[in-house]
Amino acid sequence: MERKIVLSGMRATGRMHLGNYFGAVRNWVELQEQYDCYYFVADWHALTTDYGDPSEIVANSLEVAADGIAAGLDPERSVLFLQSAVPAHAELHLLFSMFTPLGWLERVPTYKDQIKQLTNKELATYGFLGYPVLQAADILIYRGEGVPVGEDQASHLELSREIARRFNSYYGDTFPEPKALFTPAAKVPGLDGRKMSKSYGNTIDIADSPDTIRAKCKSMFTDPQRIRRDDPGHPETCNLFQFHRLLSPPEIQERVARECRLAQIGCVDDKALIADQIIAFLEPMRKKREELMRDRGDLLAILREGSRRASERAEETMEAVRDAMSLNYDRILEADRS
Repeated sequence: MERKIVLSGMRATGRMHLGNYFGAVRNWVELQEQYDCYYFVADWHALTTDYGDPSEIVANSLEVAADGIAAGLDPERSVLFLQSAVPAHAELHLLFSMFTPLGWLERVPTYKDQIKQLTNKELATYGFLGYPVLQAADILIYRGEGVPVGEDQASHLELSREIARRFNSYYGDTFPEPKALFTPAAKVPGLDGRKMSKSYGNTIDIADSPDTIRAKCKSMFTDPQRIRRDDPGHPETCNLFQFHRLLSPPEIQERVARECRLAQIGCVDDKALIADQIIAFLEPMRKKREELMRDRGDLLAILREGSRRASERAEETMEAVRDAMSLNYDRILEADRS
């Protein structure tokens, strides 16, 4: 039986961190078992906020791809590609933009939120307003049936579904409406207790060395109610213990929780322990990543082959789109000859 297609993208803004892994990529790896997966590096999307200085986008794209493969995305089982290497994304984006109402874009929750947060960037551009249309093109061009998303991304996918419906209503059934795959996603705290995010500078990256991880763990925010070493701790609200829940085996979790509540382990010792757990967890990924980055030509070859495979599927869609919109000149000429 033909497997269903799912698609997702990784924005080319730098190295993957633990929040990215547990929030999305771990699920993408698991989806490879039951779906035909298309995973791309969203280098054009990075331009929506970094258009003023795009000099790091190529390097960041390769970093993201290396991280994804090191984390378990398999070029033999999935199509891994570069968004900009499949020009059909841009063509479909252009066609969608012709009939997408401005009101749909202005109501996307993250639009106004990011304008408020990213005050150091000029975001009053069409590219930033219209990036959900490009996102819809990214998804719909592969006629996929599922998109792995978190609850906070549901509004973006709903816009893609609305654009598919609007296209089909004008030009005939062409696109299936993609469904959200609300796969389990762990929330990972950052070093400071806020959500782990590059913009906050509070991340532990897949590529971090053991020494870097130990140094970062020393700065971790801990239980605010535990002032002195002999004060009893509260693991259920402690930032450190959230990492144990993600990374430590049950016996270590149980021991740390018990000793924390009895003030038998201090925060300094616990930071050292969680650093060891993170280092052990990331070591296989870090080694694989180093191999991939040693010769970036080989890494780029993987992405180019994936882009070739993605282009085949995308061009099939664009032929159908041009036919539906009466924009296929070859078909008109064939009709004239007959």
